[in-house]
Order: sequence, then C-alpha cells, then structure tokens
Amino acid sequence: MHEDGPATGHGGVPVVFSGGGTGGHLYPALAVAEALRTLRPDIRPVFLGARRGVEARVLPARGEEHHLLPIRGVARTGGIAGNLGVPWAVVSSLASCFSLFRRLRPELVVVTGGYAGGPGGFAASVSGVPLALQEQNAVPGLTTRLLANRAAQLHLAYPEAAETLPRRARERVRISGNPVRPPSTVDPTEARARFGLEPDRDTVLVTGGSQGSLAVNEGVLDMVRAWSGEGDGDPGLQLLWSTGPKHEEGIRAQLRQLGDPSWVTMLGYIDEMPAALASAELAVSRAGAMTISEFLAWGLPAVLVPLPAAAADHQTHNAEALAEAGCAIHVPQARFKGSEVADVVKELLADRPRRNEMARVARERGRPDAARDIAMALNELLPAPRENRS
Repeated sequence: MHEDGPATGHGGVPVVFSGGGTGGHLYPALAVAEALRTLRPDIRPVFLGARRGVEARVLPARGEEHHLLPIRGVARTGGIAGNLGVPWAVVSSLASCFSLFRRLRPELVVVTGGYAGGPGGFAASVSGVPLALQEQNAVPGLTTRLLANRAAQLHLAYPEAAETLPRRARERVRISGNPVRPPSTVDPTEARARFGLEPDRDTVLVTGGSQGSLAVNEGVLDMVRAWSGEGDGDPGLQLLWSTGPKHEEGIRAQLRQLGDPSWVTMLGYIDEMPAALASAELAVSRAGAMTISEFLAWGLPAVLVPLPAAAADHQTHNAEALAEAGCAIHVPQARFKGSEVADVVKELLADRPRRNEMARVARERGRPDAARDIAMALNELLPAPRENRS
C-alpha cells in the first residue's frame, strides 16, 4: 500500500470506496466493503482517503489497499490565510483520482462522505463510472448534496435527509440505515461482569465519542456531584463512563476528590463496545451518526448532547430527528448541567414503560443489517461474476 499510489498486483473487480477524514465517514466504508466482499469474493476494494484523515492510520493497520490524497477540509478558524492551500489540494487530489481511475478502471465508486470523499465521487461522475452515495446524517453533508444528481443510488440513514436533496435525486434514494456492527447476543449480566459492574443495577452508559468530550464529561461530573450530595450518596444506579483518553487522568483525579463513588466505573476508552451496549438501560452521549446508529440497532434509549461545532450542526439535526421520533431526548450543550440532566436520567430510569417505548421506536429505526442490505443493492450496479456470465 502506498500513500500516493494504489497497491499493485491485485486481481478482482475493482470497487473504490471514497470517504474519510473522520471515523464517522471511514468506518461505514469499511463495513460496506466487508459486506460486499462477503457477497462477492471476486471484488477488489480500494479505499480513497485523505493524508490528514484517520484513514492514514487505520487503513495501513488493516492491510487494506488504499490511496491517500492531499485533500483537506476548510478550516473554520484562520480565515483566508489558513485556507490558502485548499484550492491546490483539491486540484491535486482530482488529478490524482483521474490518474488512479485510468490505471484501476473501477466498476463502481462508493462515496461515504467527508471532505475526503468528494474528489473520488467527482472523478467517477466525469469518467462515467457508476456512483453510489452513503449518507450517515439527518442533514446530508456537502459532498452528498453536490454529488446527489450524479449518483445511481443514494443510501440514507434517515428518511428526513431526503427532503434536503435535489428533487430529481430523490427517486434514487433508499433508506438503508447506517452500516454498524449488528447487535450481538452478549448476555447483559455477563457483559456487566466484564466491566466489574453490579449485575442488578440500572446502568447508564456515558460516551463523548472516541476522543471524549470535555463538555459531556463536565456535565456528568456535575451529575455525580449532585447525586453524591443526596442522602447516603448512592443514587441507586451505576455509570459506565468512557471519558476519552486525553480526559481520563483529569476526571479520575476529580472522582478521587468525591471519594471515588463505587457506582462509577470510569474508563478512558471502551474497546468492548458491544458489551457496553448490552450492559446499559440508557445512554448519555454526543450525537454522532455512527454512535447513535449503534444505539438504534441495540434499541437503547439515549439522552443526546450534540456537539455545537459539528459541520453544518449535523449532530443537532441528528438529535432532533430522534427526539421527534420518540427514541431519544435532546439536551443542547448549553443546558447540559448536572442537576437538570440528573433529574432527566433518574426520571427515565424510574419510568420503565417510557423506556420500553423508546427502545421499541429505536429498534424500528435501527437497521442492524444495513451493511448487508447496502452491499446487495451495490451488487446491482456491478457486472455479474465471471462464472455467471453466459
């Protein structure tokens, strides 16, 4: 695998997966590629991403064939001076894509969004290569909106997203969900034992995403303080709290000042997320598309605290869509204060019928087989396997 060129010497039907910059755009591409590879062992997945994106670390570690572009996103700070290199990066990335496509001759390009997905999608549309889009958010990103009219298939996670697409693109929309790991059959009691949790206590999973969230962590600390000051300091529940690696030591020090409450289990990062999801009755979380798609697939009610600085405020739109559907509660970051959220969490845990209804709605919207379903649809755009051709 090469940073500036594709790997060579591979056979199979080339399918390019273009997207990245963040894990929220890369991991859907990996999930769909794996599902398509299972369905069609003759395909050759090739990933297009950004040198500055998470894919520069993840793809080599996984041994995936890939090609990294100089493309970069527009910086929200720094003004014109901070973005002077963006036009050159776009032109250079497009040239690299056209060169790659001439050598590779892909049969299909699948774009999963992010600034890293645009050049591959544009090159496909100009080169006459079939193009498919997979959009994770309730409000489509810029890449999806720009390429929608050129796509043969548009796979959306949220039905609401179709309303913001060009009218003539909507007839090619499929509500496929986000490709996440299907819920496992992990026993909740066994799952809780893995984290040292009590087997019979209601469990609240707290996560601010893979890197953690300072605002979520501070709000949850306020919540712990509020509960620690009530009665005997035991709220009758337990927290499984992923702070993010860079916040771990600071939060641990503050928990020590509170006497290390026995009902708080804090980790910098949760490797066994299926076990964490199986352990929980409720989640408190950011509203990233892939995170909440896992909540939906598992039927896990959630209190969602969107990141206000997310591109196009897409996390707020995600949270609002799920709140309107009835499977989550949307709490803006400015209102994420300990005492207020503590009351919301306790009320939800005490109201089992409401939680059951939220879980039911979540499962209805969740699509645990999304990766397989998307792969089956993409297969319609590919030539038949060689052995099946007459």
